[in-house]
Amino acid sequence: MASSSILQSEEQFLCSICLDVFTEPVTTSCGHSFCMACVTKYWDSNDLWQCPLCKEKFYRRPELCVNTTLREVVENLKKMRDRSDDESAPKLGKVACDFCTGTKLKALKSCLVCLASYCETHLEPHQIAPAFKRHKLIDPVENLEDRICNKHDRILEMFCRTDQTCVCQFCIEADHKTHDTVHIEEECGERKAQLGKTEAEVQQIIQERLQKVRDQTLSRSQQERCRERDSRQRAGFHCSDALH
Repeated sequence: MASSSILQSEEQFLCSICLDVFTEPVTTSCGHSFCMACVTKYWDSNDLWQCPLCKEKFYRRPELCVNTTLREVVENLKKMRDRSDDESAPKLGKVACDFCTGTKLKALKSCLVCLASYCETHLEPHQIAPAFKRHKLIDPVENLEDRICNKHDRILEMFCRTDQTCVCQFCIEADHKTHDTVHIEEECGERKAQLGKTEAEVQQIIQERLQKVRDQTLSRSQQERCRERDSRQRAGFHCSDALH
C-alpha cells in the first residue's frame, strides 16, 4: 500500500524529457519543470528557445535557477522510495527456498525452528504434519540465524523496550526480568502504525510544498509575461519614433 502511494506521488515529479524523477529541478515561466541538465541540453540542440512540453516560445534564453522547494520535495520522495524498497525486499522473491535443487524457487515462508526457508511445495509438511504444527512460520527472511538468541539458543520472540533489543523467553526471566518487554509482533505492529502516521505526515508536507511550488511558478510566470509585454510595448514605441 505504501509502495503504491509512493509510485503515485513520483508520477507528479517526473521530468518529461528523461522520464525520471527530477534531478536539480528548474521551472520555466510557463509553469513546467525539468531537470536542469535535460532542459539545458534541449536548448543547446535547438535553434528556438521554447518549452519542451508546451512549446511556448521565449524571446530570450531563460536564466535557470534550481527550484529549491521542488528539489527538497523530490529528495524527501526519493528517501521514502528507498526506505520502501528496503522494507519490501523480502517480499519481492529475494529469499530462495533452501531445499530446492537446481533452480531455487521463491520462498513462501521461513521457519524459526528449522532455521530454513521453504517454497510452496517444500512448505507442505509444515502445514499438514503434526510434528511441525508448533513450528513458528514467518514471512521469508534472510539470515535466520539472527533470529536466535546467542546466549540461550532460543527464538527471539520478545522485544525489550528498555534496551531496544530482541530477546528470548529465557532473557526476560534473567537479565531483562525488570524491563518493559512485549511480544515482538506487538512491537512490530506499533512501529508499523507509527511509520504509517509518519508517512502520512510526510505526504501532507509534500502536498503543501507542491502547492507552494505551483504558487511560486505562477508568480514567476506572471512576472515573465509582464516583462515580455513591456518589452514588446517598448519595441513598438521605438518603431513609432523611428517612423516619425
